Amino acid sequence: MEKKQIRCAIYTRKSTEEGLEQSFNSLDAQRDSCEAYIKSQTHEGWKILTKHYDDGGYSGGTMNRPAFQELLKDIEQDKIDIVVVYKVDRLTRSLMDFSKIVDVFDKHNTSFVSITQHFNTTTSMGRLTLNILLSFAQFEREVTGERIRDKFAASAKKGLWITGATPLGYKKSDDKLIVDQEQSWKIITIFEKYLELKSVTKLKNYLDEENICTRSGKVFSKGNLYHILSNKVYLGKIVRKENTYNGQHEPLIPTDIFNEVQAILYENNFNKTGKERKASNAFLQGKLFDRFGNYFSPACSTGRGGKKYFYYINQGVKQGKFSNKETFSRIPTYEIEKFVQDKITEFISEDKNTLSLIKNLSLNEQEQFLNTLKLKQLDQNLLRPLINIVTISEKNIEILLSESELYKLITGLENKTNMQILHLEYNVKLIQSSRKGRSMVINNSSNCNKTLIDAIVKGFYYNKLILEGKTTAELQTRNARRLRKLRFLPPELIEQIFTGTQDADLTVEKLCNLKY
Repeated sequence: MEKKQIRCAIYTRKSTEEGLEQSFNSLDAQRDSCEAYIKSQTHEGWKILTKHYDDGGYSGGTMNRPAFQELLKDIEQDKIDIVVVYKVDRLTRSLMDFSKIVDVFDKHNTSFVSITQHFNTTTSMGRLTLNILLSFAQFEREVTGERIRDKFAASAKKGLWITGATPLGYKKSDDKLIVDQEQSWKIITIFEKYLELKSVTKLKNYLDEENICTRSGKVFSKGNLYHILSNKVYLGKIVRKENTYNGQHEPLIPTDIFNEVQAILYENNFNKTGKERKASNAFLQGKLFDRFGNYFSPACSTGRGGKKYFYYINQGVKQGKFSNKETFSRIPTYEIEKFVQDKITEFISEDKNTLSLIKNLSLNEQEQFLNTLKLKQLDQNLLRPLINIVTISEKNIEILLSESELYKLITGLENKTNMQILHLEYNVKLIQSSRKGRSMVINNSSNCNKTLIDAIVKGFYYNKLILEGKTTAELQTRNARRLRKLRFLPPELIEQIFTGTQDADLTVEKLCNLKY
């Protein structure tokens, strides 16, 4: 029975053009050797294709070579069964590119042979060698990724902006952000109007009516506005994953105004159905416990003007089994939910934590899933299924996560293997306020709210200027006028703020509106 013909393409390459003008050059020598090898395999049905794939004067560090691209095109059209090269580095010098090339070969059932290195993927030993090389390719990719991440991290620490689209209100100059005088007023308007309207929908309607558009002339979407209102770059900060650094650019928004906006955004939290947040759909419902095993249930109270306040109530204290001196009687929803959501998001954002779960998948699948994960908005609806238990005590917060649910979040697939529980633990200082039934304040990096303290200090400073008969442009601003009121806060409230024992949900806006 006649053997099936195996179509063999010969690929040759030389990095420089030196010597190519000779009648017999390096490319000819490579081809002669490859032809001789193919002829030695005639009994296996190997046949030399007459078409030449010769790249003279092209580096092996890039895939952008005319003859090589022609070779790939013919492979994709199923015109080639085996690619024969003199040495593997004639095909490519990059292990990362090598893995991409092999993917194309595998997809079209094409093998390749390196005649001087006894490398032949038509044999089991050749395929084993291929797997070893692909492992090196993965290593090279990880090392390169680490170098890039280290470079980005170092630049972020210096306050430089090097990745992503330039934020509205700024222009980029030598990796630094500079204020765009033609666009920055839009950002200031967005923040000021949101403080006034307290609704992204109303803010969008206002911007549409006033014909205030994005840099490209398009109307602002709600997503655009949410992103702008929560973007710390307008505070003069550079954010790199979970770390925030002082930027070298000028802030557009004062810290107190930015934090007031964040508080309003949280209070206006809507779930996917578009209904107002209720205690019954709390993020940590059924998952939050104290160190004695007491369950915290979500609750809601209504203050003056119909404003709603959300808490988690300790059932052990409520039922009289424990006193509020032994454990926390209630926890403000914003404080604990924000902490848990931020810490889980930080954990997932670290590639090393997610790669360990999908290490058995192919490199292409790993890259695809991680890129998709980075595009996801990790809101409470996505993160809640991951949480098994959150336990709080006076000195730490423990978060137990389900590996199988995290795998499902990354891949969208069920994992039936025996996966473990992930244990996250954070040392924090938990302070109970004597007001409103011993509520809790989480102090992770400091013992006080610097935004509130800064606002009070400014209030004293502005009043001092007035008493001295000084007038400045800053004194005439809306922000200065409202902060001057803080000079007359009750001394006991000022003491609570400076010691970090004030109510956890206290904001500058609430301070300015206090009646005393």
